[in-house]
Amino acid sequence: MRILAATTNAHKLKEFRSILEAHGITCMSPGGIGGIPEVPEDGDTFEANALTKATVVARETGHPVFADDSGLEVFALNGEPGVRSARYAGPNATDAERINKLLRRLRDDDDRSARFVCVIAVASPSGPVGTKAGEIRGTIAHGARGLNGFGYDPVFIPTGYMQTFGELPAEVKNGLSHRATALQNAVAAGLFQRLCR
Repeated sequence: MRILAATTNAHKLKEFRSILEAHGITCMSPGGIGGIPEVPEDGDTFEANALTKATVVARETGHPVFADDSGLEVFALNGEPGVRSARYAGPNATDAERINKLLRRLRDDDDRSARFVCVIAVASPSGPVGTKAGEIRGTIAHGARGLNGFGYDPVFIPTGYMQTFGELPAEVKNGLSHRATALQNAVAAGLFQRLCR
């Protein structure tokens, strides 16, 4: 099965491919079809953003599509950065700038519990097929550690581990991450298979 991944994020695409190839699903990249339309992520929830992205890209490209919206929710910050995770320190901020803002906000908090959330939406050119979510809980480190991953990975320590996602090997992260769980839930629910009907 071939399906277009509605992301221009090379890090996400690499993770998607690694996770889905075990299920016999090949991820096509936007570059492989000449690009995809830019879709504003202005919804109030991860699900709304993922659904909009998948539906618009599927309709405009004529390909079956899956899209994700994901982010970090820190409980002491009332769920921030949440759906604004990628824009937390401004629209053009780097990962380091977003992490630095997060660590400054948490400087005086003892509660560093957090979770990564991901929603996967699947759509055909005729409309949405469905969504599935995944999450992983953990804590926020006091400083960035590790060079693996991207985004907030260097400060997120998954429950049961001593290392951050930035320190863990990709194959370990891809077996337990919020993105992996959401994709596996989507596969188990038959969302990808419905595109073949």
